[in-house]
Amino acid sequence: MKITKHGENLVQLTRFPLLFPVNVFLVREDDGFTLIDASVGGSAPAILKAAKVLGGDIVRLTLTHAHNDHIGSLDALIAALPNAELSMSAETARVLNEAREAKARKSPEKVLPALRPRLLQPGDRVGSLEVIAAPGHSVDHIVFLDTRDRTLIVGDAFQTRGGMAVSGTVNWSFPFPAFATADKAQALESARALRSLQPTRLAVGHGNALASPLNAMDAAIHVAERKLNKATAHA
Repeated sequence: MKITKHGENLVQLTRFPLLFPVNVFLVREDDGFTLIDASVGGSAPAILKAAKVLGGDIVRLTLTHAHNDHIGSLDALIAALPNAELSMSAETARVLNEAREAKARKSPEKVLPALRPRLLQPGDRVGSLEVIAAPGHSVDHIVFLDTRDRTLIVGDAFQTRGGMAVSGTVNWSFPFPAFATADKAQALESARALRSLQPTRLAVGHGNALASPLNAMDAAIHVAERKLNKATAHA
C-alpha cells in the first residue's frame, strides 16, 4: 500500500499503484482519522497498518459509493474497528443491504448482519468533512469537502489516472470508471457543481491528487460536454 501525504490533513493510500490504482483516504482530525472508502478485498490489513504508522486511530469510516473497488474490504474493516462510526448515504446502505440479503438467500450459512450506519444527507458533517451529493457515476455517489482547506475528495466523480476526466468520459489508457458510470449526463452535471465549489485540491479514487485543480476540471468538463453533445446529436 503506497502512502502519499497531501497537506496537513489528507493521506492517500493506494493499492496497486502501477497497474490499477485504487485509492482510499485518511483524513486527520483531532480525535483520529476518518477513512473514506474501503478499497478492494484484502486491503484491510494494509489500511490498518498505515493508520498505525501515521500515528492515529480510525474513528470514522465512510463511503463515496457502493462499487466493489470502494467497498471490498468494508466488512473486514468493520470487524477490526468495532467502535468506529460507520456512515454512508441511504442509497448506498440500501444497495449494500440488498446485496447482503441476496447472498444470504444463496448461502444461508454465510449470513452477514444488516448494516445500520449513520445515514448521510447533503450538508451533513463527518468530522470536518461536508457531505455533497454527486450522482452520475452511480445513483448513490457522494463526495466530501474538507471545510478547513477546501480539499474535495470525489470518489469516481473525476479521475486523474490516464488524464483528468469527468466520470463517463472514456480515457482509453484507463477506461474503467467510464465503463462503470450509470448516467453520463448526470455525472457531467455533478462535475459542474463540484467545480463551482472552487476546491483547492482534488483527491480521486483512481489517480494522483491534484493541487489547484480548477483549470484541469474546466478542461475535463469541456471535453465531457463536447462528447455528450456529439453523442446526443447522433442518437
